[in-house]
Amino acid sequence: MSEKPVDPPSRDVKAGPRDGMSYSDYLGLDQILNAQRPLSSAHDEMLFIVQHQTSELWMKLAIHELNATCALIAADNLQPAFKTLSRVSRILEQLNSAWDVLRTMTPSEYTSFRAALGTSSGFQSYQYRLIEYLVGNKNAAMMAPHANDEPVLQRLEAVLQSPSLYDLTIQLLHRRGFDIDRAVIERDVSVPHVADDSVRAAWLSVYRDPAQFWELYELAEKLVDFEDYFRRWRFNHVTTVERIIGFKRGTGGTSGISYLRSMLDVVLFPELWQVRTEL
Repeated sequence: MSEKPVDPPSRDVKAGPRDGMSYSDYLGLDQILNAQRPLSSAHDEMLFIVQHQTSELWMKLAIHELNATCALIAADNLQPAFKTLSRVSRILEQLNSAWDVLRTMTPSEYTSFRAALGTSSGFQSYQYRLIEYLVGNKNAAMMAPHANDEPVLQRLEAVLQSPSLYDLTIQLLHRRGFDIDRAVIERDVSVPHVADDSVRAAWLSVYRDPAQFWELYELAEKLVDFEDYFRRWRFNHVTTVERIIGFKRGTGGTSGISYLRSMLDVVLFPELWQVRTEL
């Protein structure tokens, strides 16, 4: 039987440092814990703010890990790429759990402070857009909400014009000797990838002989894991919004549920899903 955790003896507890770095200093807790500034007297606005702020922090880490993954795949360094991709999937698990907390808020509770949000909307999250661009859902029109923020616009443009995670994976297949159509390798990476027969044939070879192509096989499954969690994140978003506001328009001017549901049809890595039917 394990022992119950106990506080250390009082003689071991030291006063906070007068000089040097404290726990609060290192984490910037003063800035983080004072960043919640409700605009109404509604009790549930604090939940709404904290849920979205923590989600943005998790997205920041996801972007950090996805950038590392892209660099590792481009360098043919797949073993550490598996680690970073797995970490992103765990991050998405945390983001999914955040919706569970937000769903404890009822429509009446949200209505009590919704007017205070003005035109602000999660649709305007540039970090979410960065993630979409990094994994291949490229749509230049989605930069419009950030037209007045030049640094953000430049960052989005750079990712829009760069190969996505899946573009880099297809280039890797080509380097490993698979016959990928030249048009796919040389395509305009600022638009979404469209399913291609040569890419599907390459993945079919990998899945039919995992032992021979083990690294590529493992990479494929890590990508499927990622998209699985990403789809759940989108679905939980739709369900949460519908549960709380129904079919009202979004605060940022979007069609609300209709727009979010359209995102459920987006497939990031189409050939990896198609190949399962052929095995």
